[in-house]
Amino acid sequence: MAEVGIEVKNLNFSWPNGEIAIKSCSLEVPKGEFWMLLGTNGSGKSTLLRLLAGLLVPQSGEIRVLHPIGFVFQNPDHQLVMPTVGADVAFGLVEEKLPPAVVRARVEEALGAVNLLALQKRPIYALSGGQKQRVAIAGAIARRCEVLLLDEPTALLDPDSQLDLVAGVRRLVKSRGITALWVTHRLDELNYCDGAFLLEKSTLVDWGEAQRLKQRMMEVDDEVS
Repeated sequence: MAEVGIEVKNLNFSWPNGEIAIKSCSLEVPKGEFWMLLGTNGSGKSTLLRLLAGLLVPQSGEIRVLHPIGFVFQNPDHQLVMPTVGADVAFGLVEEKLPPAVVRARVEEALGAVNLLALQKRPIYALSGGQKQRVAIAGAIARRCEVLLLDEPTALLDPDSQLDLVAGVRRLVKSRGITALWVTHRLDELNYCDGAFLLEKSTLVDWGEAQRLKQRMMEVDDEVS
């Protein structure tokens, strides 16, 4: 049986006002695979991702996720804190207390993996949105993340940059054995993943082959229009 990178069993989470955000959710993402999480706004996608990352604590249920975990926010400006590309990637290694030579090697390796090595000394403010997202991903790679969680990372990007980023993440997943879960509502991004989950009104209602779920969502859109 394939090793599991992310496993959730009967997960439940409600906000302090009693509003249910995640209800009886169970899912698995095989180790080294790239899956996507679909659903309309308010369905619970981002909440589920934050539960997996440990940013929120569920009321009940089990979460098992390989560590370390890398988390990429929708807006990279919320997580890039240092003045230059190289310094930001190195910032996540501070707690490991590594020798400077090891830090430099990790930074260069991670930036090379996202095709940003030539921009190591560039100021963060001078980057495009897509480049900022790749810096955030590089930070996770530098920390040798086993699981990469991405919360609509293409939401602020133009169409060409969107597909370039998702294709790049797929290459990283396959080349490094990373387990990735990517939140999206863009159906064209499903062409790059190994499988997908569908959330509706806080409940996981379908999962499996990405193209089948893509077709299901397209049929719903046709009915609405």
